[in-house]
Amino acid sequence: MILVDWEIADHIKRGYIGIDPFDPALVQPNSLDIRLGNHFVWYEPCDDVIDPYQKETLHTHTQERKGSYFDIQPGQFVLAETLETVTLPDNIVSSIEGKSSVARLGIALHQTGGWIDAGFSGTITLEMCNSNCRPVRVYAGMPIGQLVFYVTKRCECPYDKKPDAKYQNQKNATISRYDRKMLKNVE
Repeated sequence: MILVDWEIADHIKRGYIGIDPFDPALVQPNSLDIRLGNHFVWYEPCDDVIDPYQKETLHTHTQERKGSYFDIQPGQFVLAETLETVTLPDNIVSSIEGKSSVARLGIALHQTGGWIDAGFSGTITLEMCNSNCRPVRVYAGMPIGQLVFYVTKRCECPYDKKPDAKYQNQKNATISRYDRKMLKNVE
């Protein structure tokens, strides 16, 4: 079941879903608008391969900055954070979706990482890309996406109880923490 406006507001008011800071004006009929934070991380163009099994390659040729805005260049991929910290209980999951007004500027909000597991807490790292032929300026604090909340059965092991929950309590835009241990069942 997808939560609707009054249910979203009620779940947040009762502390069942944590949204900090929370602005009631951002509650939509079937979602909650989320705003862009002020931390941005991006890869510099180069020929060096990013190898998810070579941790050092994940952090080379990166730049980061905090600022009140960021100009996303055509074709550029940038990680950003949400202003809001999101905390989910063990029976609610969420998906993050782009806002149509932002998409119409050519900005994709996430590549494939748009799922937020039950038990997650932290800011959400956005995987933004500009498919426009012109740079697009995005501002910290602007509504950038929306969270859709789904009620599920209680999960046996929510994200905050997983020993390998790499992004639990993350703050700021977070580079991939992909790990070679993920191969253990393949070898």
